Amino acid sequence: MSSRTAKMERKTKETQISVGLDLDGTGKYDVECGNQFLKHMIETLSRYSGIDISLKASGDNEHHLIEDVGIALGKTFAKALNDKPIERMATSTVVMDDAMMMTSLDIVDRPYCEVDCPDALYQHFMRSFAMSACITLHIVQIRGYDEHHIIEASFKSMGKALKDALRYRDSELSTKDKVKVA
Repeated sequence: MSSRTAKMERKTKETQISVGLDLDGTGKYDVECGNQFLKHMIETLSRYSGIDISLKASGDNEHHLIEDVGIALGKTFAKALNDKPIERMATSTVVMDDAMMMTSLDIVDRPYCEVDCPDALYQHFMRSFAMSACITLHIVQIRGYDEHHIIEASFKSMGKALKDALRYRDSELSTKDKVKVA
């Protein structure tokens, strides 16, 4: 099998980010950023997806940092994919105390995102990730009232769905066969 790894740097006037991914990892992470909750969510995503993530990020404010980390992770994710057939679609439901969140996604070159999230910054993170990764992402809140639990259960369910969708399969799962982007 060919390696599904990628690295990239994103530097703007507002943020500096370096990210490395191994889609066939074991859920190891090395995350440094100025926002402890964002750090915790990236580590959670890594653990539940099995994707090894190394990330160093700094920014001039919380909004720019969270948005640009989502963009950088998405672009690096897309870059790490190879042309081998994968399951592509997956759904995962996760509970965390009061919160029950379901993620359904499709790793296909049709970016779209609908996310139930009580925090506009983390809703923006998910949208930035999905659009930059060129995936279809839906995260639905089934239950919950604690914002921390809702957001964390979202990252857990997205991680589990990514893990399932990234599994190799014998043939393309599409009536269109392979989509080639020129």
